[in-house]
Amino acid sequence: MVGLGTLINMAAIAAGGTAGLVFRRYLSKSLQTNLMSVMGLVCMFLGTAGTLSLMLRVSGTGPALTSTGAMMMVISFTVGTLIGTILKLEDRFEGFGLWLQRKAGRTGDNGFVGAFVTASLTVCIGAMAVIGAIQDGIAGDYTVLAAKAVLDCVIILIMTSALGVGCIFSAIPVGIFQGLVTLLAFLIGPLLSQASIDAIGLTGSMMIFAVGVNLVWGKKFSVANMLPTLIFAALWPVFL
Repeated sequence: MVGLGTLINMAAIAAGGTAGLVFRRYLSKSLQTNLMSVMGLVCMFLGTAGTLSLMLRVSGTGPALTSTGAMMMVISFTVGTLIGTILKLEDRFEGFGLWLQRKAGRTGDNGFVGAFVTASLTVCIGAMAVIGAIQDGIAGDYTVLAAKAVLDCVIILIMTSALGVGCIFSAIPVGIFQGLVTLLAFLIGPLLSQASIDAIGLTGSMMIFAVGVNLVWGKKFSVANMLPTLIFAALWPVFL
């Protein structure tokens, strides 16, 4: 069944978030802060690993950075972030969080929006989200998304323990994002090249790293404004 992987992923996030709320009651503020820093560290290492695995290519003299990958990264991030900033995607993302906050009756929860945005960006834009959704759309193979669901369940459990209930609502953008990617892959899957998929994975991993930096040192990057980068990265091989 096409789309089953995303449904499993959403259910896992909801389950992890619910468990996180239970554990949160027994955690001190200092421990919650430490958990948030740990998740930032995890995100940075996941982002670094994902980025380098796609940028490093083995040559006769050993691993080396590909010049095309570096150029794609620079141009895609520059143009994508410029467009995202003009469109105020970060503000719109936070606005959606505020709308969810009102609908959930959590207007008194000052950390709701920040938790929602951080958790959503963490579980939406990684390489597994894109590649898994594409495989689900093309072949109905949801194994990658099922594996991602297990990881997301743990990540959202810890994030909810540290940041609050807003993290649970990250299941909604995951459903929208992965569902759209799955649908597009189902419709135009044969037109997608491996180079495009790799470029999306590379830039997505870099954004995961940026999310980690924000968790550890406070907001340094407006990651939502970088989201158009994924589109330019996917189109890069077409014009290369």
